[in-house]
Amino acid sequence: MKIAGATHTYDMSLMKTTLSLAAALLCAATASGTEARFSHFSYRGDDDYCREELTGSGEYYNPVISGWASDPSVTRKGEDYWLVTSTFGYFPGVPLYHSRDLVSWEHVGNILSRPGQLPPLDGLSLDKGGIYAPAITYNPHTDLFYMITTCVNNGKGKDGGSVNFYVTAKDPAGEWSDPVVLDGMTGIDPSFFFDEDGSGYIVYKSGEHSPVKWSNHRALSIVRFDAATGKTVGEPLPFREKGVGPEERLERDEGPHIFKAKGKYYLIAAEGGTGINHSEIVYKADSVMGPYERWGRNPMLTQRLLKPNRKNPVTCAGHVDVVETPRGDWYAVFLGCRPWNDGEDQLGRETFLMPVEWSADSFPRIIHNFKDTVALWSRIPGLDAPQRQGQAGNFGWTDRFDSDRLAPRWMSLHGSAADFYKTGDGLSMECAPIDPRTSGTPAYVGCRIQHHKFSAETEVSLNPKCNEAAGMLLVKNEQRQYFLAVREGEVALLLLGKGKAEVLASAKTETDGGKPVGLKAVSKGTTYDFYYRDASSDGWRLLTADVPAAHIASQRGGFTGSTIGLAATSAPL
Repeated sequence: MKIAGATHTYDMSLMKTTLSLAAALLCAATASGTEARFSHFSYRGDDDYCREELTGSGEYYNPVISGWASDPSVTRKGEDYWLVTSTFGYFPGVPLYHSRDLVSWEHVGNILSRPGQLPPLDGLSLDKGGIYAPAITYNPHTDLFYMITTCVNNGKGKDGGSVNFYVTAKDPAGEWSDPVVLDGMTGIDPSFFFDEDGSGYIVYKSGEHSPVKWSNHRALSIVRFDAATGKTVGEPLPFREKGVGPEERLERDEGPHIFKAKGKYYLIAAEGGTGINHSEIVYKADSVMGPYERWGRNPMLTQRLLKPNRKNPVTCAGHVDVVETPRGDWYAVFLGCRPWNDGEDQLGRETFLMPVEWSADSFPRIIHNFKDTVALWSRIPGLDAPQRQGQAGNFGWTDRFDSDRLAPRWMSLHGSAADFYKTGDGLSMECAPIDPRTSGTPAYVGCRIQHHKFSAETEVSLNPKCNEAAGMLLVKNEQRQYFLAVREGEVALLLLGKGKAEVLASAKTETDGGKPVGLKAVSKGTTYDFYYRDASSDGWRLLTADVPAAHIASQRGGFTGSTIGLAATSAPL
């Protein structure tokens, strides 16, 4: 609408926009430097299937690393096992787990713990871009650990913006090197293999043209690697399979690994995509470069032929890596999902463990036939005690942030959030003017949700002004979040999606002077209940119940799981 004056014409819509912008700038200036203080964060799992205590020798719960722990890779030096998983758009990259028995795992650090070790993650989707399928390998000839991975869609390199690189460490629990970029490799999912004579190789899924040109090499390639120079040698050789030509129109493989056993070379790879048709297949050869013979009874692992309505299903099983124990037994780690509600899943792809057996024709297998199930409870031979508390079963913990750095479990979105927080006597976090739904790095630190049923709680002190809010944030990706937040004069549950936040519930509470407010989320599997507690409360008060978990869940094998943690913002939501 325009108003004609004596000498001027005024555009009212422009005036409203200008006034709104001015108000936002004034609010941001007023809120600048305001901090929220979180006294602690507590988490406790309560899944039905693992409520009984393990008592027998060798008993363990699957998954051995619960919650989002996709694309596992494992290696061994002496009696110590080391395992890594994918992180996609989160920082730090590539969690490192340690075990002495293969079933009790401790999260001891993160390999890509410095921003300079990985390409920029801002602008990438949390659950589609970033760090894919890391592989960890110990090379006894150099006494070094190697971790190799792909950063996808980071705007650099070839093959649609992907870059392959590796880092090394003498002590995997210590600092890892700066990255070494492999410029000549186009593709994803690389993995090292070091032969008995010290020669090195990298196997990976090759870059593909569009439309795909079918061939007999299943989109895999192998290239030599010189550990002395740290560089690849010569041209990659396409994977070769005996007796197969382009007319077969074979399915493409990914996530390959090579290992040697019984005097033969074995190549294992994922097939069928990452959803419910996921599987793992195996080949055998006399030479590391092939040609390879495909096992006639493949896949060595899948759950795709089982009834979908079975009790406690494990789906999407595949992406296997194997390791040999000092006593000569073989075990496999692989990803799988524990979906609820017709495929709905907020846990993401988790890490499972099962023994490897050998067929009469000397091929490794994890299941005997296509109808064998991945067990949620099992027994490992040679283990004297049951599984210790680690990343499996119903566990709980409380972090009071009394160290000078965050524990390894904590992550941030798209990059390091270290500029926004400090630890010591609790966690102090700046109300940064960054919306957690953007592709930037907000003031947020979160951990993986590791159970269908769980509770999490914190206490926040905030003296809010304008748009400031702080509390508990639950994240699936940039457009699917719940924010249980303390704001000026109230506590509110916000549904964060596209557009303006939707207030699902709110209650008045005193916030003047930074009075502490307790916040709690209780997951019942498919729904959440949210609670708050303030100075006027005798205990927890229900804010709202039966909030659908679907908003922060994936369907049928999404790349990442959901996270929960602490956030503060002054951005208008």
